[in-house]
Amino acid sequence: MAAAVTGAEPGLVVGVDSGGSGLRIALARAGDVRVLETVSSREPVRTAAGGIDAGQLIGQVLPAVDAMAGRAGGGRIVAVCVGAAGMATLGDRLRAELPGALERTWGVRRLALAADAVTAYAGALGQRPGAVVAGGTGLIAIGTDLSGWRRADGWGHLLGDCGSGAWIGRAGLEAAMRAYDGRRGGSAALLARTEELFGPAAGLPGALYPRTDRPAVLASFAPEVAACAAAGDPVAREILRRAGGHAAEAAEAVCPSGTEVEVALTGGLFKMGEPLLGPLREELARLLPAAREVAPAGDPLAGAVTIAGALAEGALRLPPDPLLLRVTR
Repeated sequence: MAAAVTGAEPGLVVGVDSGGSGLRIALARAGDVRVLETVSSREPVRTAAGGIDAGQLIGQVLPAVDAMAGRAGGGRIVAVCVGAAGMATLGDRLRAELPGALERTWGVRRLALAADAVTAYAGALGQRPGAVVAGGTGLIAIGTDLSGWRRADGWGHLLGDCGSGAWIGRAGLEAAMRAYDGRRGGSAALLARTEELFGPAAGLPGALYPRTDRPAVLASFAPEVAACAAAGDPVAREILRRAGGHAAEAAEAVCPSGTEVEVALTGGLFKMGEPLLGPLREELARLLPAAREVAPAGDPLAGAVTIAGALAEGALRLPPDPLLLRVTR
């Protein structure tokens, strides 16, 4: 267990990033928020009918932090921030169970439970006003003027996530099936890539529909769409043009109109480069002429550490929200 110590030794803060690809935990010094160590697990925290599995997350975080604190020479855990995918809609068990577990184990009362969009925001822009579009398998935009939060999309691959990796992949596979059928809007290049990766096109529904990880499977085809677009395929290029437009519209929805605002694009989706970023930036300039794109300073784990560090210092300026950012002090 992380030791409770007294004297001049600075306290420790913990940042947690829980997502679909696994769990990452960082230990940092309070004050300068200097990260001492990071550990990762490729095993994602489960979700079920009751929401995010609080017991599984607690069971991974507590021993990992105790071990890191021991390697760092000990110290008192003074603040924790947990950022989790699905926190807003599936986080009831975490909100009910995690505060008590941390207080019993480490005596920690300063805790922030954040949606992963909020930790992505804090990682990208820190604690200043602005807007962030976070894109990966899904896509969400979030913005704040430090008095409250505005969010757009992030509704999952069936109801939204427009312009995301899953959206791009699904559109690419649809274009492949159109080519297979001989319908308008098809792409022979995307059909060839589909059959190379998934087998005969006629078997694609049977290969895809029973999967429980459909969003990830769809998103796995997005790089193929980008590759075809880069090679000049007009259908693939149009898919990425539309995806960029959707991302820009999400940013517009969370930005105050007519005001200068910083906008950051964060997440693996935007590593696709110019075929996606070019149309996105053109649409951003049209919809938000006063906006200024800035490079993200860090990722969601860095954002969780930033929030934990601010909590430890009593300097958290990001606005609390019952679902997006719940804080106990």
